[in-house]
Amino acid sequence: MDDVEIPEYFICPISLQIMRDPVTAITGITYDRESIENWLFKGNNTCPVTKQPLPPDSDLTPNHTLRRLIQSWCTENASNGVVRIPTPKAPLTKSHVVKLVKELWVPQLQLKTLRKLELLAMENERNRRYMVEAGVIKSMSSFLVACFNKQQTVGLEEALSILYLIRVNPTSETRLLPIENDRIMETFTWILQCKMDGHSSIKAHALLVLKVMVKTASSTQLERLKPEFLSSVVGVLREGISHQGINAALHILLDTCPWGRNRMSMIESGAIHDVIEIELGMPERRTTELILGILFHLCSCADGRSQFLSHSGAIAVVSNRMLNVSIAADDRAILILSLISKYCGTCVVLEEMISVRAVSKLCVVLQADYAHYLKEKAREILRSHYDFWKNSPCFISSPLSKIQLI
Repeated sequence: MDDVEIPEYFICPISLQIMRDPVTAITGITYDRESIENWLFKGNNTCPVTKQPLPPDSDLTPNHTLRRLIQSWCTENASNGVVRIPTPKAPLTKSHVVKLVKELWVPQLQLKTLRKLELLAMENERNRRYMVEAGVIKSMSSFLVACFNKQQTVGLEEALSILYLIRVNPTSETRLLPIENDRIMETFTWILQCKMDGHSSIKAHALLVLKVMVKTASSTQLERLKPEFLSSVVGVLREGISHQGINAALHILLDTCPWGRNRMSMIESGAIHDVIEIELGMPERRTTELILGILFHLCSCADGRSQFLSHSGAIAVVSNRMLNVSIAADDRAILILSLISKYCGTCVVLEEMISVRAVSKLCVVLQADYAHYLKEKAREILRSHYDFWKNSPCFISSPLSKIQLI
């Protein structure tokens, strides 16, 4: 194939690959359908070649003659390793999606319809856009609530997969899944708590949808979240779901824990122990950043600090992540140690901070190229407990003096 010269007019101007489904725009330029549709769906409103206006809803006319020429050329060059381009399926229309949405409420067609919609959502961005415009998000949310009302789990996986695939982007469509709707939140709480076959992927998809809902919710809405919902998110962390699902759950907790009522719900659900256990498994950088962010918020209250210190590996894991992950992780780790040493600076805690090298790393922060506020926070911790730590090996071996800490 590498030795075969491909006719120039067979090549899409965007992808620079042989066109599989050539379509001609109103500007007269022919593109591969997938390439030009992705271009338009990303908000571009000009023809990539001519730079003339090209509205997203402009007609794209199938170029059947060119497609047949391409297929014929592929057949002629089959001996050179060229694979024939298959005849493309007719593109999905909005009317077809509307028909499927109506069939969703016919009991005997329900599961079959959900699977059709899931396959369509997997195919391409055009399908997903038509599905949003046809009201699929609202229909899926209504279906989920109906499942909750009937305590029925059949179809849950497909419905949540569809919502995940069309991403429930943070736009006006998200209002069709309002976080302030108690019934919807009760439904998601039930899904997260439910015992069912295939629960891992179902709950992961539920968390990915919830992550977007929480991200786009207002402060007032997040303040009113029920403790049962937050405890169900924490509970999923113990179930061994996918890495993607864990990160989605951590995003939800991080985005909701700035409010005191939510923090208390998480603490009462044992969130601190659960996230520390995840961190002890040495997750990837982003997961560590999320966990340290959650621990910082939860340690801002007395009950959180008490639960943090009740875990034998808490101080050690926070200290271990300092200087080893990222600037964002260092930021949160230093702030956590600041809260613990300020409000819980007993001899036992201060001694442990020496033994797990937290004090040594704070000394390094003072001497390294860190932001001024982080240096000041490290200096404050070291200065506050200088009398306890001054004879420790890390201070003796460090060029820092008491004067430098003042």
